[in-house]
Amino acid sequence: MTVISAPEQFNTDDLYVDLAATVGRSLYLKCEGFNFAGSVKLKAALGMVAEAERTGRLHPWSVLVESSSGNLGVALAMIAASRGYRFVCVTDPRCNPTTYRLMEALGAEVRVVDVPDAAGGFLAARIALVESLVAADERYVWLNQYANPDNWGAHATRTGPQIESAFPELDVLFVGAGSTGTLMGCARYFRARPRPVRVVAVDAVGSVTFGQRPSPRLIPGLGTSVRPSMLDESYVDDVVHVAEPDTLEICHLLARRGFLFGGSTGTVVAGALAWLARHGDPATTAVALAPDLGERYLDTVYRPSWLREHFGDDVAAGAGSGVPDPRSAVALSGLETPGVDGPLPVRSL
Repeated sequence: MTVISAPEQFNTDDLYVDLAATVGRSLYLKCEGFNFAGSVKLKAALGMVAEAERTGRLHPWSVLVESSSGNLGVALAMIAASRGYRFVCVTDPRCNPTTYRLMEALGAEVRVVDVPDAAGGFLAARIALVESLVAADERYVWLNQYANPDNWGAHATRTGPQIESAFPELDVLFVGAGSTGTLMGCARYFRARPRPVRVVAVDAVGSVTFGQRPSPRLIPGLGTSVRPSMLDESYVDDVVHVAEPDTLEICHLLARRGFLFGGSTGTVVAGALAWLARHGDPATTAVALAPDLGERYLDTVYRPSWLREHFGDDVAAGAGSGVPDPRSAVALSGLETPGVDGPLPVRSL
């Protein structure tokens, strides 16, 4: 029996889904959404808050403030409620409506930036508002998930070792790139281990994280319009860019098998399949990290009217009917994506 007194004390760390029967290839999915925050962001949020408390940055009168597209905001809202802090989340219109309401239910104040920065998009506009709040009021404390080493440190000390313990013969690990905290923590951990493990970053088409041109993105979570300062590409072996229609395809395919995952998970699985189609073999031991579950995407990813409005009737009608063809880089790496020059194959760094 598990008994807890604070919500951040519970997290399921050892649940994996064997996707072979669903996607036709050996791939294990590490499920990080089974905690009261509902995502892998609980680890980073808890690590950053704990260190800020330890070093005296946080006081009982402090107001936490953070820029987030959703999941980290929920995690910080939950921790703030548990520990008695005020919390202000700065987000943008891509934040799922359910996520917005969940943060408010936990007592957070949610500020929506609806005018993107001309150069850095919504993310730069969000950060600018956070910086103005901190400058205007000394009570505000910005943990800054994009540069805080305790973000990736939480995954170097927890997520990486958990995966290695479950799969000591691991060959390749697929991790989505958002703030890059999870990616950097896992990559740094496995780089220091004696067994070579290939770490593949999965990013969204339209994200600038790995040097591509920006283009509109509708699914929150992965991808950025401002390169995260904590990213060190020397720790990343390969990068796969996934177009949003293929994210949707995988999300609906998994849902038709009874697994309701979030948009970030759909992107990671799609990227993993693309990489494995080119580099994997039946003996490859592969793990992909699933950041969240799907309930927060019911108004977007899983809503037919939203799919038709933003992606057209063909995508809405065909979502979940099959696995995107990983033999071509067109769908999975943005060959025909506006603003991208030429093919973007799975690339090595």
